Amino acid sequence: MLLEKLSEGVLRVLTPLGPRFVKPPFVQRVYLLWVFRNFPTLPANVLSRSQQQRIERMCQRHGFVYQFGQNQAEDFAVLGTLEQRPPAQEPLPPRRPPASVRDTVPPFAANAQRQS
Repeated sequence: MLLEKLSEGVLRVLTPLGPRFVKPPFVQRVYLLWVFRNFPTLPANVLSRSQQQRIERMCQRHGFVYQFGQNQAEDFAVLGTLEQRPPAQEPLPPRRPPASVRDTVPPFAANAQRQS
């Protein structure tokens, strides 16, 4: 299995559009085996900045070669799976503190006296 990963292994990148596969050159396959040595799947944010940049360059340079579903992905020797989550939404601005009812609506009795 290790020889198969070294000779034909692919990196699986999970995207919002589904899994994508990158077939890196031999030296980068060795590097990816080292990165994914303890865990077969890693979220992108646990990798160091240099690891993220290296994998990003690898994806840009070699492009995604396979775009199949999960069933067909079992045919490949997967070096590791990188989870690419969509960016988190920015937090909403802080809300104003709730105003009391007296501050926003005049009292009914005061309105009745004014109208008389």
